[in-house]
Amino acid sequence: MLDIAVIGAGRIGQIHARNVAAHAGARLVGICDPDAMAAARLAAACGSAVIGLDEAFAAAAVLIASPTPTHAGFIERAAAAGRAVFCEKPIDLDSARARACVEVAERAGIALMIGFNRRFDPHFAALKAALAGGEIGALEVLAITSRDPSPPPPSYVAASGGLFRDMAIHDFDMARFLLDEAVVEVFAAASCLVDPGIGAAGDVDTALITLRTASGRLCSISNSRRASYGYDQRIEAHGATGMLRAGNVAVSTLERAGAAGFTSAVAQPFFLERYAAAYKAELDAFVAAVTRGKPPQPDGWDGLAALLLADAAAESLRSGRAVAV
Repeated sequence: MLDIAVIGAGRIGQIHARNVAAHAGARLVGICDPDAMAAARLAAACGSAVIGLDEAFAAAAVLIASPTPTHAGFIERAAAAGRAVFCEKPIDLDSARARACVEVAERAGIALMIGFNRRFDPHFAALKAALAGGEIGALEVLAITSRDPSPPPPSYVAASGGLFRDMAIHDFDMARFLLDEAVVEVFAAASCLVDPGIGAAGDVDTALITLRTASGRLCSISNSRRASYGYDQRIEAHGATGMLRAGNVAVSTLERAGAAGFTSAVAQPFFLERYAAAYKAELDAFVAAVTRGKPPQPDGWDGLAALLLADAAAESLRSGRAVAV
């Protein structure tokens, strides 16, 4: 059994705490959050206890689901205590700070896993396995579509680090994971087409990003803060001998047909539902890696690499030019 303390009782912390509490190979030590009422509600729901930071960092492993500005400091505190860490993305909004944090964790020799849960989605994982198995020959073009059902409030945007570091960072990690090759160039075009308040907060809500690898493989990422038909999450891989596609997951497989044509169910409403299985699978991977003494994946360097792509996209948008990575 791996003892895990969860820091953060917000939306993401609730997902992780419930998954830890239900995991056969883990024990939820407790919930830590400065909001005592939120911590108490989540602890009660999970059959656990409210704990302080000192108790959290005394556990064998720490799951960090607190606000982004706290991530790097908590990782370093866990490193000093020799504790394994699972941390939600991003490590930090500043890549230099993130790099320094990862280096601290590496010198301490702790297990550090970053929460890029989409790698563990069963549909995307099957696409990755098919690619690795050579089913479409050499990968040439990758297309990633990621669109939220509705925009967040401008108050969230102002503190999030922007679309590239908050939303597209998942897609940057998926691109690296599926391309299986270093990205050397990034070009980004973006606009504010959904909510003027997002533009007023200094961000964009619609983006097209192109990545190029050293061998010339290409990846396009399409992001939007609005999709009227649900949470739009699709990946298409085109190779020398064929194509692989992982489509949206609908709320139901029921399809109706009549004189007016065919209709099917809408896509899952948001990430909580769409990636429920992925959140459980990434926890499985973390527990297995720590208990077996193996490095977990994705690790801190993967977290930094995705952040550097986000930096490059932001610089490309500012300059209007492709940016070398």
